[in-house]
Amino acid sequence: MARAAASQFDGGELDIRRVPYVTDAEHLEEVINEAAQEQGIIAFTLVLPELKKQLLELAADRGLAAVDLLGPMMDAIARATGVQPRLEPGLIRRLDEDYFRKMEAIDFAVKYDNGKDTRGLCHADLVLIGVSRTSKTPVCMYLAHKRLRAANLALVPEVPLPEELLSLPPEKIIGLTIDAEKLYQIRQERLKTLGLPGQADYATRSRIEQELAYASKVMDQLGCPVIDVTNKAVEETAGKILQIYYRREGYGK
Repeated sequence: MARAAASQFDGGELDIRRVPYVTDAEHLEEVINEAAQEQGIIAFTLVLPELKKQLLELAADRGLAAVDLLGPMMDAIARATGVQPRLEPGLIRRLDEDYFRKMEAIDFAVKYDNGKDTRGLCHADLVLIGVSRTSKTPVCMYLAHKRLRAANLALVPEVPLPEELLSLPPEKIIGLTIDAEKLYQIRQERLKTLGLPGQADYATRSRIEQELAYASKVMDQLGCPVIDVTNKAVEETAGKILQIYYRREGYGK
């Protein structure tokens, strides 16, 4: 807003100085003294009533103009909604940080989806393992929206387990399993979607049973928690994973 106002005076040769994180009277007085030396204008977004009162008094004592940028908008919202503001400084920064953590987690889930780059397993909050079509990718994306960096890896009998997975602590890994008949139906539908013949080895009962047996053996070897995703929605599976994660982290959730 200061820049927009200055632009109406061709910039006005104004030197705009931003002073963030002013949360106590001592720091506030330092800012006011500096502004007084420059005969400046103070534009502020303080929300703590006592701090705002002190600023206005100090500015008046030194003959400085002080413009409340946030107060009038907050007052208007309060009148329109009937809800009083929380009056907590720094909330916008918390919202921004929350947003960027979520975006980082989503990028992470995409980058390290389905074992694309096993180096990412070491940097994940959680690693999901299971045979193909056990909802690993959508669950990882759901977890990303909860700001958790989740990677996933498909378990295939013919593909050796990466060292990065073997080096992880068991509580960082979640195994996903599914009923063989249900997986058979899912894979058959997948083949139809791809326009492939239903007798492809990928979707035969014998192949599915072989993969599930291998996956069960791997999960036993790793000692990780296992969740049966048969007939579970992505949200339900993710909810169980979050319970395990929060218990591990001691959040009491």
